[in-house]
Amino acid sequence: MTSSSEGRSRSGTGAALALHGTALGRPDAPVLDAVELDVAPGEILTVVGPSGCGKSTLLRTLAGLLAPLSGQVTQDSRPLTRPSADRALVFQEDALLPWRTLRANVELPLAIKGLSRADRRAQAESWLARVGLADHARQLPHRVSGGQRQRAQLARALAGHPRAVLMDEPFGALDAQTRAGMQDLLVEVLQGTGATVVFVTHDVDEALFLGDRVALLGGGRLSAVREVPRPRDRSAHDDPARVALRRDVLSSLGT
Repeated sequence: MTSSSEGRSRSGTGAALALHGTALGRPDAPVLDAVELDVAPGEILTVVGPSGCGKSTLLRTLAGLLAPLSGQVTQDSRPLTRPSADRALVFQEDALLPWRTLRANVELPLAIKGLSRADRRAQAESWLARVGLADHARQLPHRVSGGQRQRAQLARALAGHPRAVLMDEPFGALDAQTRAGMQDLLVEVLQGTGATVVFVTHDVDEALFLGDRVALLGGGRLSAVREVPRPRDRSAHDDPARVALRRDVLSSLGT
């Protein structure tokens, strides 16, 4: 799984994540077995599969929140055993602290890193501007829309300069137009960060638009990892190679 892709041309600061011979889940409820997966530094790997197939379990294992039942999970060839500031999690629910302004939410990972008040404010405001929220920095989360909260969550995740960003259906609750805008924004703000991204989604078109590669889960296994044709272009949805891949992904999902 080492073929080149658009995503892997970004700077090499991203984390290399891997699972080898890995069984995932809980002792009383294993969901995935014999997983073999290498995620290259700086790539966007999307993960699709039917409900209950282990997508979120895979993500939480990579986050260090769940220990594997067997096998090995590594970051940069070293055992991955616990959560780390190197890996940021982004959920479907925005998980913003409701009593903190958007700026204060984005400042949080910077405060944990020990940055001065002035530095973390300047960096938070810069990230809010990048995601189009410069005019909403002092708003509380309940005062802005769902899409704006997700923008703030994305800014908070990236403000701490993580080497990997693990995203669990982050746009699933948004309407179609807002969702497409968030997909475009994600690609835009990732430019130059070098971060590795593992993005779980149930939406095949989202997976094929965002992913440099797409991993298919089902039947308790990682059944395949497929390269996604590039360039990344919404108008290329009728490209024969993309149509064929979309058909194969839908077939693997039983739809």
